Amino acid sequence: MAAPRILISAGEPSGDLHGAGVARALRKLWPDAQLYGFGGTLMQQEGVVLHAHVDDLAVMGFAEVARHLPFFLRLLRDTRRELDASPPDLVIPIDYPGFNMRLARMAKERGIPVLYYIAPQVWAWHSSRVKQLAETSDRLAVILPFERQLFEDAGTRAVFVGHPLLDQREAPLGREALLGQLELDPAKPVLALFPGSRAQEVRRHLALFEAAAERVRDARPDVQPVIAQSDAVPAALYEAATFPRTGDNQALLEHAAAALVKSGTTTLQAAVSGTPMVIAYRMHPLSYTIARRVVEVEHVGLVNLVAGERLAPEFIQDEATPGALADALLPLLDEGPARTRMLAGLERVRASLKPPPGAGDAAAQVAGLARELIQRR
Repeated sequence: MAAPRILISAGEPSGDLHGAGVARALRKLWPDAQLYGFGGTLMQQEGVVLHAHVDDLAVMGFAEVARHLPFFLRLLRDTRRELDASPPDLVIPIDYPGFNMRLARMAKERGIPVLYYIAPQVWAWHSSRVKQLAETSDRLAVILPFERQLFEDAGTRAVFVGHPLLDQREAPLGREALLGQLELDPAKPVLALFPGSRAQEVRRHLALFEAAAERVRDARPDVQPVIAQSDAVPAALYEAATFPRTGDNQALLEHAAAALVKSGTTTLQAAVSGTPMVIAYRMHPLSYTIARRVVEVEHVGLVNLVAGERLAPEFIQDEATPGALADALLPLLDEGPARTRMLAGLERVRASLKPPPGAGDAAAQVAGLARELIQRR
């Protein structure tokens, strides 16, 4: 068959990372495939022609999205025109529900196959959105083990492909090398601070996380806090930080005794690395008020949702104070019941994220599903 034309849509840094893996896997099947859509630098490096960049797309929260609404409406209008004028052979939305669920519906209405990768957490908001996503997707490639049955019950074929965090993990920089770069003592414990991968998250969390780390150091002067710096966030937002920073987030998690993380994918990254954690999240007050009324899950942290229990402590909005975060972190820094219990739970989470034996990595499975849908068409 002729090389296909495929639209890939990712609207945030994690989606860009996973979209790049899918683009690479698609090119193994079709070296001359035309890949275009929405994403970031990593997807661009894999040959995806971008019509919009994640720097403009990565907005989270009801109030925050409202301020950017004219931009998103224009983007949807332009995308609709593009689908009419030159329909692709396949659309692959990646997470990012506010935009991508609308994109999926537009594609479905035009008879374009839709392979949704990394299903949005619509089950957290309302069960009706599970059905909506199922109706607008020909296939769902899900990465959380409990999602497959949810979406199959809603009427679409869902395939659990394992979590891409487990795929092709490179050996991290060694402890002495990492801490040497930061001019820290490899013999002393490290506390990793992950304030977020969006500018708005760093604005809300960085000072809070540093204040919590200072409280930890008051009790444990030997602890060395290190900030995970995201390439997707303007460097100027970190200029006021007092602790060392690194962009090698995997190495930081691997060598940290414990971590303070914002809720989201980072909680699963910490689980994969076997790093005990405390979860915190602050958002715009209006967004929080709305979220409290519509969220239907018991936990905010993904690691807790996968575990099915409050494995890692969660502190949301006003509960996230420096003192509360420090008090939750201190028992995780040394061997003891709290650390032992969490490490055992993180290992269970890691095991549950693995793909079925012999299935291949997540990106390769998504590419295989793409081939199936394109050939069937």
